[in-house]
Amino acid sequence: MTAPFDARIEKLVYGGDGLSHHKSHTVFVPYTMPGELVRVVPLEERKKFIRGRIDQILEPSPDRVAAPCPEFGICGGCHYQHIPYDQQLKFKTEILRETLARIGKIEWPGEIKAIASPPFGYRNRAQWAIRLIGDPPRSAIGYFKPASSILAPTKACPILMPQLESVLAALGAACEQGRIPGGIGAIESFSNASGDKMLLNVSVAKSGMKSLAISERLREIVPGIESILIQDETAEHFELFGPGYLEYHTEGVSFRVGHLSFFQVNRFLVEELVRSVVTEKNDYVSGGGLALDLFAGVGLFSIPLAKRFERVIAVEGDIATSRDLEVNVKTQPSIRGRHADTESFLARQKESPDFVVLDPPRAGVTAAAIQRLRELAPPHITYLSCDPATLARDLAALTAGAGGTGSRYRIGDITVYDIFPETYHIEALVRLQRLG
Repeated sequence: MTAPFDARIEKLVYGGDGLSHHKSHTVFVPYTMPGELVRVVPLEERKKFIRGRIDQILEPSPDRVAAPCPEFGICGGCHYQHIPYDQQLKFKTEILRETLARIGKIEWPGEIKAIASPPFGYRNRAQWAIRLIGDPPRSAIGYFKPASSILAPTKACPILMPQLESVLAALGAACEQGRIPGGIGAIESFSNASGDKMLLNVSVAKSGMKSLAISERLREIVPGIESILIQDETAEHFELFGPGYLEYHTEGVSFRVGHLSFFQVNRFLVEELVRSVVTEKNDYVSGGGLALDLFAGVGLFSIPLAKRFERVIAVEGDIATSRDLEVNVKTQPSIRGRHADTESFLARQKESPDFVVLDPPRAGVTAAAIQRLRELAPPHITYLSCDPATLARDLAALTAGAGGTGSRYRIGDITVYDIFPETYHIEALVRLQRLG
């Protein structure tokens, strides 16, 4: 292993690291800023790159700030708390632009707008691990340390909405008091926007307590929980205590969101996203006959789309989420919910839509689905991405027409919505228009 060395950070890259070079190696170091000179201790070394940690900041950036969370750098959840928030937005737009060029060969000359969020108190969902620590061993709750499965006990988390931070504090106190039921390995909590309704997902290995007793104990520790789902570590056996969902109100609509359903985690930007994707502020959506909402989730975009289109087909592949989707759209006669993966749905779709929303997971959209979209040739596509690399790949297939036939598209605009402040994650909204 190479001895510690000094490195000048050149830029930030996706993943939270600062990039530098040392001899023939590309060097990646977290918790740095461009321009800083740091002493690096190598942790992993291969033929062409080194991953390391900061041993000493020799020349800090004049913009570096003190992280408000005492666990920053110990817990692996946040990556940018040492960077002023306005600069976080700047770095994210630069990283997105560079990723589009490097992976997708897309040289975007226009502005990449950034929509800010309050940088703290925004998360409506969190998952915590519970492990035995110390001698004698006692339960503790928190997040994992960076790139490990080692627990970093956590008493507070400023990126959580206050109600969730209170849940974390209550569970932490119960751990210290020995009141947490044995065998619990993880607890996930999800809250509605106002914080008055919450769900708990509890993962249990072997426990001396029955599920009902675990549920009752957790309700004593955290009063007011709407519903508790207890599952074994294989996620094959479930027991439910409560209705199994909560109601999330946004943009004048109430959405049923179940224990296992996806929903946007930033309570401050949900309405802004809806308005940008499907409402009158979006000049790319003039209305029409048919809109497709692909990877529709619980119908966050589907229901507003029904105000502008005669028909909407909402497609969701996850079985739990699609059940919530079905309930949420049942009072909307113009919306048809479909439980199917996007690729197989598009393979069977014959009618060309007037508008398509894509909101895929990090894996992006399959090549076959992209090709079928080009064949169906909707005039407008709005793509909401949570991963710059797969976004670049998919945009290359839609805009350059590489390896396929059908319509090609041009990018109308690109916007970063900072769904995940203080982290490296990037949520990007790209509007596309059909050429010809």
